[in-house]
Amino acid sequence: MSEPYILVLYYSKYGTTRQMARAIAYGIELAGIKARIRTVPEVSSVTTAIVPSIPLEGELYATMDDLQDCAGLALGSPTRFGNMAAPMKYFWDQSATIWLSGRLQGKPACVFTASGSMHGGQETTLITMMIPLLHHGMLLLGLPYSEVALSRTTRGGTPYGATHVSGADHDQAVSSDEKALCVAQGKRIALLVQQLAVTTN
Repeated sequence: MSEPYILVLYYSKYGTTRQMARAIAYGIELAGIKARIRTVPEVSSVTTAIVPSIPLEGELYATMDDLQDCAGLALGSPTRFGNMAAPMKYFWDQSATIWLSGRLQGKPACVFTASGSMHGGQETTLITMMIPLLHHGMLLLGLPYSEVALSRTTRGGTPYGATHVSGADHDQAVSSDEKALCVAQGKRIALLVQQLAVTTN
C-alpha cells in the first residue's frame, strides 16, 4: 500500500497562492504526513487550445487520481469576484466520477485564498471552495482563534482558512503571521488525518 499523502491543490496567477500552498505543505510534513503539491492549468476560451501536460515551471498538474487517492486535501485559489478562479472550478467540474464513487467521503479538507484588495471577497471565495468539498462528503476544518496569529494579522487570516491580501500590484509579501497560519493549517489537517487513521484501523 502506498504512503498516505495530503493533496495541496492550488491555482495561482501571480505566485501568492503558490507561496501559501508551499507553507501549508511544510506544516503538513512537519506533522509527519507526506504533502503532494499540485496545480491546475489555465482555462482557454478557445476549446482547441492545447497546453503541454507538464507545466514549464512549478508543480505538476493535478490528476483525478491525485484527488481520489489523497488522505486529505488543502485547496487554494485566488479570489475572482468573491469566487474561486475558473481554472479551479473547471477542475472540480470534472470530478463527477469521484463523487459517484464516494472516494472523498469522510476525508478532511481545508481551504485558503489570496486577493488583490482588502475587501476582495476572501471569505466568500473560501466558501465557494467549500461547496464542492461538502458535495463530495469531505470534513471541513478551519483555523481556531487559539492560533494567536489570527488575531495579530492585518492583511489576512480568517477562521474559515488562511488568507492574504497581496495588493493591487501583487507586491505585498505573505507576512510572518500569515505564513504561520498556513503552517498551522497544514499541521491541523495532518493531525486530523492521523487521528482518523487510528480510529478507522
